[in-house]
Amino acid sequence: MPVRYSGLPDLSPVKGVRLAACAAGVRYRDRNDLVLMELAPGSQCAAVFTRNAFCAAPVVVAREHLAQATPRYLLVNSGNANAGTGAGGLADARACCSALAERARCEAAQVLPFSTGVIGERLPVERIEAALDTALATLSADGWSDAAHAIMTTDTVAKGVSSTLEIGGRTVTLTGMSKGSGMIRPDMATMLAYVATDADVEPGALRDCLRWAVEASFNRITVDGDTSTNDACVLVATGASGAPRLDASHPDYAAFRQAVTDVCTRLAQLIVRDGEGATKFVSVRVEGGRDSAECLQVAYTVAHSPLVKTALFASDPNWGRILAAVGRAGLAKLDIEGVGLWLGDVCIVRDGGVAPEYREADGQRVMDRDEILIRVSLARGDASETVWTTDLSHDYVSINADYRS
Repeated sequence: MPVRYSGLPDLSPVKGVRLAACAAGVRYRDRNDLVLMELAPGSQCAAVFTRNAFCAAPVVVAREHLAQATPRYLLVNSGNANAGTGAGGLADARACCSALAERARCEAAQVLPFSTGVIGERLPVERIEAALDTALATLSADGWSDAAHAIMTTDTVAKGVSSTLEIGGRTVTLTGMSKGSGMIRPDMATMLAYVATDADVEPGALRDCLRWAVEASFNRITVDGDTSTNDACVLVATGASGAPRLDASHPDYAAFRQAVTDVCTRLAQLIVRDGEGATKFVSVRVEGGRDSAECLQVAYTVAHSPLVKTALFASDPNWGRILAAVGRAGLAKLDIEGVGLWLGDVCIVRDGGVAPEYREADGQRVMDRDEILIRVSLARGDASETVWTTDLSHDYVSINADYRS
């Protein structure tokens, strides 16, 4: 079960967005594994994708289509990544877009495809095509919950968030869903994430908003340090709320961008809370760096250390593992006498050595929690960054050893 997350809350409909989830039999039996999102005419769409060089076929096609036309439909399948499938995989992704476009009477370039699941297997195009009529016939503004469940793979819970804010005296809704549990260190977004709003946002401002939000949220999480071939994050603005149009100079734009960032942060943290085999939600905060880059360098070194992560799983206050990770993070001319280390509110290391007041019982008290803060002070500058991660348990190995069976 995820760390302190009881399950999907009620998700608010977004004016101008309808969703459907149905069973196409892509990989799973007797469960929904195909999601269709319909965007009202005039909707704006921004997206970011994986930086993995072996990006999946749907990522390639979605990028192409986003550059050619304004999207009307997002088509998502779970169970098959359509990655590592070469020219055939590209043809499969395009065939699915064309089949939907024919039925929906739009251009194929107005369909963005997304996939998640096992790498290296061809997409069962005929099964997806056979389910499209059902998907189109069952589109509903209330389809968020079913869709959030249908995009799951090794996730143990569906993940979604809704919020509202006021723009020009009108209430604007934001609703998002994400999936991801393992193969998580996105370097752009997450495994899959979709956020929609009925705000009216100028296209350039929407793209800038998404980049800002992703950098502060999905680019600050890691479960295992692996970047997927299929990562994608999409932000849709339908403009159906009747609120004034936002651009970067509008007085309400900063509040809107923060609201999007908050939704993305909550979705990103839910992925960590549901990390494969995770029993702890861990924040690694690095302070006093010269710049953001070196703070992240240290934070990710700590967050990716198998020795640190297994100590977290064991609730073992073996702080030497954390200190060793900081020391090998590769910072030039690190003055170890200035380094400080805390577990929660417990100071363990001060001025590069053990704090005189530290007692292991105090460290144990923090490590016994299911939410833990590791804080490192570098005393080199004013920059700070936080990364969210998990422990590393027996179940992580079991889940990934059995993934294809």
